[in-house]
Amino acid sequence: MCRWAAYHGTPIFLEDVISRPGHSLIAQSAHAEQCKTATNGDGFGVAWYDARPEPGLYRDVYPAWSDPNLRAVAHHVRSGLFLSHVRASTGSCISRNNCHPFSARQWCFMHNGQVGGFERFRKHADMLIADEYYSYRKGSTDSEVLFLVAMSEGMEIDPLGALARSVARLESLSRAMGTTPHMRLSAAFSDGQTLYAVRYSSDHIAPSVYYRYSKARQGWAVVSEPLDQEEGDWTELMPGRILTINADGAVEREFGPADLANAA
Repeated sequence: MCRWAAYHGTPIFLEDVISRPGHSLIAQSAHAEQCKTATNGDGFGVAWYDARPEPGLYRDVYPAWSDPNLRAVAHHVRSGLFLSHVRASTGSCISRNNCHPFSARQWCFMHNGQVGGFERFRKHADMLIADEYYSYRKGSTDSEVLFLVAMSEGMEIDPLGALARSVARLESLSRAMGTTPHMRLSAAFSDGQTLYAVRYSSDHIAPSVYYRYSKARQGWAVVSEPLDQEEGDWTELMPGRILTINADGAVEREFGPADLANAA
């Protein structure tokens, strides 16, 4: 399992989430508290939005705690919307192309979880990616496929519905050819204007997601684990929910795979 953190609001330095808090994302890469593996050392990545529609992207295969360049970037880059991730591989190789976040056009996406038995039906899953998005398929993870299938399902015009259809298609393949757990999902994604976060599982174990508004920073943090233990006003996103954050605030909605029986 992985850990991730995202932010939307008044621009702040990336280090205010990635490295400065007591339980920052870098701290979680070495000592996570709410996931199966305490160590998430199989690479890291950060995507941030600024002057261009497409996100800036910095990813590498080193453990986040040991890369001084990550701390340097986080110290100098300021953004009003960014996504950051530390990886614990569930089977795919450790490579830069397998590090989250993934990006396509103005969208970026990061994921914690798994699609059960993905290697058994990887070819079938890849075939769900539309030709116009297949050139963005650089790595070998189920997470990247989940993202690109959602893009193929119309994420640019219907983000919530597209993700629901993507989850349905991959969960259906897992049920037909894979293994349990068929789908475990906590993910965050953005088009540079709106931040989305989702929590879902096909069983009773859904990866954790929390969110919080900071009056001091005038922004929202959405995380796998709270960044500061002394801040007790984090809200847990419950399983089967999706969170939308934009300039108007934060709204929760129900989330589940769309038309699961007919998805494959």
